Amino acid sequence: MSLDSGQIAKIAALSRLKLAPEQAQALEQQLNNIMQLADRLSSENTEGVEPLSHPLALIQPVALRLREDAVTEADNRTANMVNAPAAEKSLFLVPKVIE
Repeated sequence: MSLDSGQIAKIAALSRLKLAPEQAQALEQQLNNIMQLADRLSSENTEGVEPLSHPLALIQPVALRLREDAVTEADNRTANMVNAPAAEKSLFLVPKVIE
């Protein structure tokens, strides 16, 4: 799959970017190179290949440094709500911003 100059112009407009013609041409080439790489990766046969949790896991064992998911702070909801100018059901009330 490759992108043409019309698609690059549309992407730039959606991104709210103003590109000079030479910038658009360079961007088109760069994005097409990325798309070619993605196509090449998609075409590779990965049947029977174990997924890696880390890029180095293929050449050396990697010990994941995961910590236990434990609560470390007490629930201070009532103390936090004391200084709130307006609150309801443990939620801060704020003025309406968008109409």
